Amino acid sequence: MTADPLSDALELVRARCVITGGFTASGDWSVRFRPTATLKLKGLVRGGCWLVTDSRAPRRLTQGDVAVFNRVESFVLCSDPAIPPVEEPDAHLGSLADPGSTVVIGGHIDLDRSGDELLLAVLPQLTVLTEADQVLRLLEQLLEERSAGRLGAGFASDQYAQLLLVAVLRAVLSRGAADRPGWLTLLADPELRPALTLMHAEPARSWSLDELARASAMSRTRFATRFRAASGQPPVAYLTRWRIRLAERALRETDTTVAALASELGYASESSFSHAFARTVGVSPGRYRRSPAS
Repeated sequence: MTADPLSDALELVRARCVITGGFTASGDWSVRFRPTATLKLKGLVRGGCWLVTDSRAPRRLTQGDVAVFNRVESFVLCSDPAIPPVEEPDAHLGSLADPGSTVVIGGHIDLDRSGDELLLAVLPQLTVLTEADQVLRLLEQLLEERSAGRLGAGFASDQYAQLLLVAVLRAVLSRGAADRPGWLTLLADPELRPALTLMHAEPARSWSLDELARASAMSRTRFATRFRAASGQPPVAYLTRWRIRLAERALRETDTTVAALASELGYASESSFSHAFARTVGVSPGRYRRSPAS
């Protein structure tokens, strides 16, 4: 693995941002969206609008803002909250030459089933990122690629979409928008990040609490307390869970034997690894590998 916990986790859960389209609007307008994807996003490339949800007061969005929706049944984007909404229109992006309209890009984030614990369980229902220059630049580049009809636009759009995902998560981390204990909250703590980086760089090593605390320049007690508050589990339990996540991916994607996998992940024997795997996942490594759902 790399020494970059964010990249590690995004790769592990097969995170991928998919831009599904967008729309332009001017004058009086109001559109209700009913997301089919669990993690949805809307970015304001140009102009401004109101965001209306069932549980919050209307919020003004302006150029460069991105709203990330986590398990939201519906929401409304509009020029005026008093206007009755119509249902979501067909995805369409207008021309860059129309400066008077509001331009919105929409998409979703695909994750495999392990992404629930890493991302969905930590993000609030609604996260609005504002004043993120990098995000605005990426939104503008996405709009240009999708509306200009140039060769390679599809491939370029896909790459910009992945950069957008990273930029959004960086903004979430820098602003402490993750509001529950978990991996994202842990990663957002700069003082704990050195210890987290060590565990990701060498997951097979039996890291002691003293080593991890020293990496974070804390006492054992302060480190253990702070780590548990951020992640929801002690450091040793986090390391075990990370090893099992790596094992799940290897069992899905490679033909590495269980014995070899146990050795690679720092277990003394195949038996001890199998017991740890079954205790965490609920089934043995062999059964997990044979399961079509894996």
